[in-house]
Amino acid sequence: MKKLEKIAFMAAETRIAQDAASALSQRYGTATPKEADVIVALGGDGFMLQTLHGTQHLDTPVYGMNCGTVGFLMNEYQEHDLSERLEAATEELVNPLHMKAIREDGSVSEALAINEVSLLRAGSQAAKLKITVDGRVRMEELVCDGALVSTPAGSTAYNYSAHGPILPIGADVLALTAMSAFRPRRWRGALLQKTATVRIDVLQPEKRPVMADADSRSAGNVLSVEIRSEPDVKHRILFDTGHGLEERLIREQFV
Repeated sequence: MKKLEKIAFMAAETRIAQDAASALSQRYGTATPKEADVIVALGGDGFMLQTLHGTQHLDTPVYGMNCGTVGFLMNEYQEHDLSERLEAATEELVNPLHMKAIREDGSVSEALAINEVSLLRAGSQAAKLKITVDGRVRMEELVCDGALVSTPAGSTAYNYSAHGPILPIGADVLALTAMSAFRPRRWRGALLQKTATVRIDVLQPEKRPVMADADSRSAGNVLSVEIRSEPDVKHRILFDTGHGLEERLIREQFV
């Protein structure tokens, strides 16, 4: 990795993140994201995802420091020794998921998701979904509150809360996880190859409306959603030595 001399600080709108950005900028100077060697994101995991999405066209590594309430993708906040920490940091490459959602009105919504793409019931009744993997119908009808496809990087987020598996960061697999499955009873989901294309069709959409969400970018009243890994997009995330994403994923399983 080249020497990281020019730092761009990007901060969430919270007071603590803004104060941190001001203090760090005075101490280390600041560059624009376009000219920077590294981007430092100050906030929680939500802001880290926002920063990664907003800067993916720059091919610049992003180092997060936790100034929020959730920080799985973040490093510990410290004002001193930042230059040394950046030089010693470990880089992880993460491919996002591509979501293509077809709405009832025929419109198409596309988005990238670093953590997961989820389908959620949008009415009082459970959703009914049909699941197809690589052109082959694998489940004719899943009655549930929702379903999601998660990357390894996102497997400890919503996926884990829905009792999905934690995936090693280097694993070439995706997790397909059901939320509150009613039929088939207690179906938890499946592990799929990273190259798989998952299509989820909404059954009875007028009676059982469903929304789709890709890292908090939502599409309502969807008829079908196609999900696949996007190998042409690579997010470069920096972690302190000994506290990389692989270590965090392993540690999370022994909490």
